[in-house]
Amino acid sequence: MTDTVTAPRETTGRKTENLPPYNVILLDDDDHSYEYVILMLKKVFGHPIAKGYEMAQEVDAKGRVVVATTHLEEAELKREQIQGFGPDPLIPRCKGSMSATIEPANA
Repeated sequence: MTDTVTAPRETTGRKTENLPPYNVILLDDDDHSYEYVILMLKKVFGHPIAKGYEMAQEVDAKGRVVVATTHLEEAELKREQIQGFGPDPLIPRCKGSMSATIEPANA
């Protein structure tokens, strides 16, 4: 009787490093309504209305709010989506989208 010996597998793939997290930060201005912020956060991030309202209050009170934490590539995409969302139809003087920035999450 012979025993079968299995040779150890060699791994040829490379390890993927965890990508460092980045915050997407919405910046306050006076040209966008709470309704606009809530709708934008729902469409861009999928945030429920209640969470969007809380974030709208925070950006209004503190001047900025973290709306997402993700890897750099997605953070850049979400920043662009915020900045491309368009003007607030409820405020006639509004000429464009809100501003957003990204920064390392551990900063």
